[in-house]
Amino acid sequence: MHVYTLADQIGERNLMLPEALHAAERYIARQWEAQGYPVNRLAYTVKGIECANLEAEWHGTRYPLDIVLIGAHYDTVFGSPGADDNASGVAALLELSRLFMSSEPEKTVRFVAFVNEEAPFFAGRHMGSLIYAKAAKERGDRIRFMVSLEMLGCYYDTPNSQRYPVLLKYVYPDRANFIAFVSNRHSRSSLLRLVRAFRRNSEFPIEHLAAPFFVPGVALSDHFSFWRQGYSAIMVTDTAFYRNPWYHTAGDRPDRLHYESFAAVVQGLYLALLDCANGAS
Repeated sequence: MHVYTLADQIGERNLMLPEALHAAERYIARQWEAQGYPVNRLAYTVKGIECANLEAEWHGTRYPLDIVLIGAHYDTVFGSPGADDNASGVAALLELSRLFMSSEPEKTVRFVAFVNEEAPFFAGRHMGSLIYAKAAKERGDRIRFMVSLEMLGCYYDTPNSQRYPVLLKYVYPDRANFIAFVSNRHSRSSLLRLVRAFRRNSEFPIEHLAAPFFVPGVALSDHFSFWRQGYSAIMVTDTAFYRNPWYHTAGDRPDRLHYESFAAVVQGLYLALLDCANGAS
């Protein structure tokens, strides 16, 4: 299982532990190659250490220049094996790429594994997704929307297991048994389209929010890099520290994820994204 390989066998992976970071990179590349994708390695150097974003692509049959981009970061915060944050997102990315191999989407679906999302790189010039998004903008890539897979494995059905930023607790449920889709206001139309597609294809509970970037937690993943370049982008998340008690700790281990719910979310995402990858923009 991808989560166990990344979080248990490889473990903490960041530029403080470059061998582990490179092992995670090689693992992702091998998985995509085994699925049949050519892998584009987009390398750059930080403090003398080479690191890389990885890219794979399934070409659209009718609108190949229109892109639905799905991404997840594979690095971890210092001191954590990162099962939920973000081996779960990478596992979902790899499963989605595998599922898309049996489909014929009209738009191109691009899969990207980002490096250096965690501190001290977040929102800085060495953040992998920011480097990627800037390059995409300079090339003129027609990214219709981007989806950031950010922590997808933690669920609880007990009352008061879910927390929120101030005031949102009066609007959303107190049980942490749902998946959240989050965007800024600029991305709201893409958010609503993806939410509707998910609901058509899955019975798994879903909540959504379009909010300004300064609402705590709303901007805390790779989608923020795409917002900064003017692209529509959505984070799909189990809500991170609003739910997961082991967020950014050594306790973020594979045995603490909830795989039945996780699998249902990924299946629903595949069908929703396939829906969104079909039809004219």
